[in-house]
Amino acid sequence: MWNVVGLSLVALLVIYITHWIAKWRNPKCNGVLPPGSMGLPLIGETLSLIIPSYSLDVHPFIKKRLEKYGPIFRTSLAGRPVVISADAEFNNYIFQQEGKSVELWYMDTISKVFVGDTKANATGVIHKYIRSTFMKHFGAENLKEKLLPQMEECVNKTLRAWSSRASVEVKHAASVMVLNFSAKQMISYDAEKSTENLSEKFAEVIEGLMSFPLNIPGTGYYKCLKGQKKVTSMLRDMIKERRNSLETHRGDFIDQLCTDMDKEKFLTEDFSVLLVFGGLFATFESISAVLTLAFSLLGEHPSVLQELSAEHEAILKNRENPDSPLTWDEYKSMTFTLQVINETLRLGNVAPGLLRRALKDVTIKGFTIPEDWTIMVVPSALYLSPKSFKDPLEFNPWRWKDIDSLATSKIVMPFGGGLRQCAGAEYSRVFLATFLHVFVTKFSSTTIKGARVAQNPILAFGDGMHIKFSEKTA
Repeated sequence: MWNVVGLSLVALLVIYITHWIAKWRNPKCNGVLPPGSMGLPLIGETLSLIIPSYSLDVHPFIKKRLEKYGPIFRTSLAGRPVVISADAEFNNYIFQQEGKSVELWYMDTISKVFVGDTKANATGVIHKYIRSTFMKHFGAENLKEKLLPQMEECVNKTLRAWSSRASVEVKHAASVMVLNFSAKQMISYDAEKSTENLSEKFAEVIEGLMSFPLNIPGTGYYKCLKGQKKVTSMLRDMIKERRNSLETHRGDFIDQLCTDMDKEKFLTEDFSVLLVFGGLFATFESISAVLTLAFSLLGEHPSVLQELSAEHEAILKNRENPDSPLTWDEYKSMTFTLQVINETLRLGNVAPGLLRRALKDVTIKGFTIPEDWTIMVVPSALYLSPKSFKDPLEFNPWRWKDIDSLATSKIVMPFGGGLRQCAGAEYSRVFLATFLHVFVTKFSSTTIKGARVAQNPILAFGDGMHIKFSEKTA
């Protein structure tokens, strides 16, 4: 009798597990789901995505599925059902639906570090405020009137310091340079006088950000949260000090937040802290990654470096005084430099995926994305497609000479798209162009150790790219 009961229980368990797996593999949908596989229960296909790829090409996880299923497919990552798109029409539609049928969404690990309980994914008044505030401090007008000469001074000082060393690990050194400059604009941070080393704390955050979200001592994620807590605690103290004493005001980004906190109900202390933290982190990671990749690509393509140098030498020759500071008109005249930056951004894949969440069922191109599913737009799959660009893995800045910028803007979106296009896009381009201007006109470099570029899944450089910088003699 007990044998029969035992066998019956086993049979019921097998039936239950079989039904559960079948349900997992065939999610409910009020329409036609994109083709694909949900992978293993709970885990999904996460492990395949987080395997590093040592190539600038589309990550193998994405590429294999695009070849098998087409430009729109479904999967499951970190326990969530996801639709992944490498279709330009689909991508642009999703961006236009922001605040209507989709909203900004973050992975749980990133959400805990950057979003917390704030309304960072909000649209309307809140998003308009965030964007306008960043544009006021980092947009074209302030770049033209104030930031450009400060950038040039910062780059000159940094490269002189680098040239005094035996070699420099470019990614880390560039991260420190950009973070210190941005922090000066946002919170009046002075790296030489401050007792807080911001770059070390942000390095802890980035090292553990993409790790498995296991918050126990010794893990990368634990160190990530610890680093985040140190920075946000410092920013919180700074906001309290600024609000309590007018004498501490500096006219910077954080001062504007402190002033506006009395006017805008949504602008809480927590919201303000994470807003500043997110802004600092964005510059710390993205600009430095693109700059490091640019050095790697320029080192492999001397003809590009030669034309780049010629463009900037011509700028100096056209000045009445060659030692005059860089002007906004000169920046705007850097045609080939901006082509180099565009090409580096195209190959760089700094943002491997832009995430949204469906607020309701979304139907497009014959497919239905169920409510609450995650949507991952993968821009690099379009950047690196031979249908978009000839020889897509080749570093060829000249290709941008005859490209229709309007048509290409729907494909190449290194700074996001729609309402969420990065407010710091022009700031990033100006910083990169200024750095290249100072470097090619006043310094030279010798690569001591090249970097093994990897997607992990964000752009990484193995053990680092080590370069010896030297100041040119007159």
